[in-house]
Amino acid sequence: MSHQSVAAALSDTVTMIDRSVRLARRNVDTLFAAILLPLMMMALFVYVFGGAISTGTQYVNYVVPGMLLLTTGYGAASTAMVVADDMNTGMIDRLRSLPIHSFAVLTGHVAASVARNALATAIVVLAALAMGFRPNAGVGEWLAAIGLLLLYVVALSWLAAGLGVIARSVESASTLSFFMLFLPYLSSAFVPPDTMPAWLRPIGMHQPITPVIETVRGFLTGTPVGNNGIRALIWCSGLLLFSVVLATSLYRKRTRR
Repeated sequence: MSHQSVAAALSDTVTMIDRSVRLARRNVDTLFAAILLPLMMMALFVYVFGGAISTGTQYVNYVVPGMLLLTTGYGAASTAMVVADDMNTGMIDRLRSLPIHSFAVLTGHVAASVARNALATAIVVLAALAMGFRPNAGVGEWLAAIGLLLLYVVALSWLAAGLGVIARSVESASTLSFFMLFLPYLSSAFVPPDTMPAWLRPIGMHQPITPVIETVRGFLTGTPVGNNGIRALIWCSGLLLFSVVLATSLYRKRTRR
């Protein structure tokens, strides 16, 4: 690829990122839902269920890392719906009439998703502190936790973009992305996996969300990380590679004349 082609691709990507961020700012109800739902869930678990769940520590300190990943799930689900709306309302056809690289279109949506998730996550952390969350992480641990969450958010956003490409409506995109919201409930987000029934325990212990949560929990609250850090990086990196290839391939296939 020539320098001119690279420059053009970068310019297209910046343009589509700007468009997607502007759309996200105007779509206040989606942003509001991505923030409000995790806050309501966290309040429910901390104030209603927390007193009945034993984790060996204050429940709010246990549950917040899981809530951070649940927050990204809500944000990614909205990304799938926005992409589906573009795919099925003629917007993509209009963009295809312009000399815009196909990769830039999806990258714009992913960047907007990351920005939206960063805002929602920051608000959830502030609310958690108000509810009694007391992390003992230093600057290095906070940066490591943020880096891992960022990798997870980018990977999940690309997967959501791929689901949005194949969805035939906004409603079906919401249905397809449901598993991203459901999977954390079968992890160590809310209860230790060893308290689950014997048939469910292996799923809770070995699914991809659990090592990410345990690593973030370890960074923020000082619990042992063990080999969860390596497992989390492998899962997130693998998901990112798979999602980028899947989303771009599906996009090219669907927009091919």
